[in-house]
Amino acid sequence: MAQKPARTTGVSRPRRVAPGKRLTRAFFARDVLVVAPELIGATFLVDGVGGVIVEVEAYHHTEPAAHSFRGPTPRNQVMFGPPGFAYVYRSYGIHWCVNFVCEPEGSASAVLIRAIEPTLGIDEMKRRRGLEDVRMLCSGPGKLTEAMGVTIAHNALPLDAPPIELFARPDDVEVVTGVRIGITKAVEKPWRFGLKGSRFVSKPFPPSSRGA
Repeated sequence: MAQKPARTTGVSRPRRVAPGKRLTRAFFARDVLVVAPELIGATFLVDGVGGVIVEVEAYHHTEPAAHSFRGPTPRNQVMFGPPGFAYVYRSYGIHWCVNFVCEPEGSASAVLIRAIEPTLGIDEMKRRRGLEDVRMLCSGPGKLTEAMGVTIAHNALPLDAPPIELFARPDDVEVVTGVRIGITKAVEKPWRFGLKGSRFVSKPFPPSSRGA
């Protein structure tokens, strides 16, 4: 007589947390300093590959660290357009960085996505990055674009249409703030936001970092 399969009642299995509702362009038509911390905990996918946003930086056209500070150029033109579009640029001639354009048309403000916690398409990310350590796959703006396959081809694409998907965070999270990193101008502004306690950020926030 064939034996019945063993029952698995009580066996712990990984649980996939469902993301929240889809974010539309209207979400980005607000103050960049309001949008930025609300992106922490949101899910960002490109062709189904990505994860949970754990670190961002806000940039406003009125301060010299923003690419838009001196006005429109062929590179930053998308920043001056309507909100809810991707702004992708090459950093130091080496890697791509992806930003989300915010505020009404003409404001030219954006949020730089600095780090995500990989949750979907991890094998593809490992292949693209040539790494096995999940924590290191997307712990920086250039790392995450390489892992997610983001290039200049994604510049000026809408954030609420394929291949890009954005989902609101399903629950409240604790957000910490600190000064932006990797810049030489307006370094005093506390416009870097992160998920408190996340080990996937590009650089730990100081213990003295305050909540957003």
